[in-house]
Amino acid sequence: MIILETCVAIWDALHAAVMAQPHKEQWKEIADVFQKTCQFPNCAGAIDGKHIRIKKPVRSGSQYYNYKKYFSFVLFAMCDANYSFRYIDVGSYGSRSDSAIFSHSEFGKMLQDKALDLPEHTTLPGTTSPVMPFVFVGDEAFALGENLMRPYSSRGLSLARRVFNYRLTRARRVVECAFGILANKWRFLHTPIHLKLETAISAVKAACVLHNFVQA
Repeated sequence: MIILETCVAIWDALHAAVMAQPHKEQWKEIADVFQKTCQFPNCAGAIDGKHIRIKKPVRSGSQYYNYKKYFSFVLFAMCDANYSFRYIDVGSYGSRSDSAIFSHSEFGKMLQDKALDLPEHTTLPGTTSPVMPFVFVGDEAFALGENLMRPYSSRGLSLARRVFNYRLTRARRVVECAFGILANKWRFLHTPIHLKLETAISAVKAACVLHNFVQA
């Protein structure tokens, strides 16, 4: 109970301060950093999911059993180019795909409903037309959308498409690096979490806001 209460208190105290939803000008600042560090313009964030290994929850069947052959729940995250988490969704079944988790998450629904206050479409650097939307980048598991980019299929790529995939992958790997920094700082994420499911989810949420607090 002490662990649960402490993790909940950390989340309640820090969430609004270190993981607030960006407004229009902040989205532009995030995109500027992606452009400078990854040479990928109009990028508002990178999305991905990480499996958090746990002991099998009581009476859960195979819901938490993932394709990697262990029990887990998913930490789905969107992060900026400075490796800070801007949105997280914690606790989805390990058997679900990243794409399904994204589409049913609050973030996915807000993106679909255009409720994220993204900046207006703008031209890419060095061009005068056409205007392009701000986007989030993910891997092949995600479906292509107006505000969601994924790599081209790897077969028969032209030079231009190979360059595009390279740039997109550089931007997307930011979220993978953020997961690595998170796990190396809060090392309980390297081993199965032997806590009740509710407590384990709260511990991961607390680790994420502490990660942002330390990064800041």
